[in-house]
Amino acid sequence: MFKLPNQLRLFPALAGVVALALVASGCGTSKADEERGRALFIQNCGTCHTLAQAGTNVRVGPDLDDAFAAARAAGETDSTIEGVVKAQVENPRPSTDNPAVSMPAEILVGQDLDDVAAYVGRWAGVPGAAPPKVPGGPGAQVFASNSCGGCHTLAAAEAGGTVGPNLDEVLVGMPPAMIEKSIVDPSAEIAKGYPANLMPATYGAEISQKELKQLIEFLIDSTAKGGGSK
Repeated sequence: MFKLPNQLRLFPALAGVVALALVASGCGTSKADEERGRALFIQNCGTCHTLAQAGTNVRVGPDLDDAFAAARAAGETDSTIEGVVKAQVENPRPSTDNPAVSMPAEILVGQDLDDVAAYVGRWAGVPGAAPPKVPGGPGAQVFASNSCGGCHTLAAAEAGGTVGPNLDEVLVGMPPAMIEKSIVDPSAEIAKGYPANLMPATYGAEISQKELKQLIEFLIDSTAKGGGSK
């Protein structure tokens, strides 16, 4: 009998969906694109969920690594976890306006959902999972590892997120101290057209001073010519 992870016990209705899905799900999606699923996850799910391989660390909703670690350790397959994810996205339970309790209905559908479910099924709860290495130096790696591209556009990082401001535009000519403040204290000055508390205020604690310096240098270098790469 599958034992529900402690994280899911904090969300009783979600736990019920998971238990049902574990019984009902039989196989994964054979034509899913996990690499595409990762990009879609970062953009659509990473603003609420932690997943180590995606580099996301927001805990508005359940930490997916915590949620599925026990299942994976107990021998549940990627395809079973994929089925659980797909069932929950297709039919969020309960359905409320509170993102800490449930997701919006149809946040992903069709091939997008197939790709994301396959990606989460492959990586959620995998011990030692981490974001893939990227070219561009240490600052580019910090940008990628913290999933900045899920919310921001930055040509040099091949990032096209639209949740937050376009960095190719807003960072041009911005002093390093102001860039640092926008990362570690994002609510100090809200970008025009964007709501408050959109960006997590935890990066100051989660990114080391060395990594923060590398990230700022990468951002300055990447945007020095007004939105182009080096």
